[in-house]
Amino acid sequence: MKLLKEFKAFIMKGNVLDLAVAVIIATAFKAIVTSFVKDVLMPPIGMLLGGVDFADLKLLLKEGSEAVMNGDQVVTPAVSEVAISYGLWINTMIDFVIIAFAIFIIIKAYNKTQKKEEEAPAPPPAPSTEEVLLTEIRDILKEKK
Repeated sequence: MKLLKEFKAFIMKGNVLDLAVAVIIATAFKAIVTSFVKDVLMPPIGMLLGGVDFADLKLLLKEGSEAVMNGDQVVTPAVSEVAISYGLWINTMIDFVIIAFAIFIIIKAYNKTQKKEEEAPAPPPAPSTEEVLLTEIRDILKEKK
């Protein structure tokens, strides 16, 4: 039971909850950026480059083959192709650059708000009780003169 209590205390810390929320939001953001790159950004770029679909760009190292069958018996199993899919890699790199830039902008905005909070002057401290008493004594002495 002690282990369960320690685990509950760990989970309920603000840092862990903040991290969990950040991971969920980042996953959703990545899906949005991936869709933006794949469905919005790359088709016009591919069209400008002569109708190229970047997802189809690859360097074929070995062609694949279909299975050879004799009735229900497999004579030669299917072999999938071996290729370097550099077009998918380009899409992934564009995803990364867009996500990194968005995070950069968010961090920059956050840092700007932190500087404003730090630059704001702290209010002057309240006078101590001794200072208040000395001020009252001074004022009383001034009145008697």
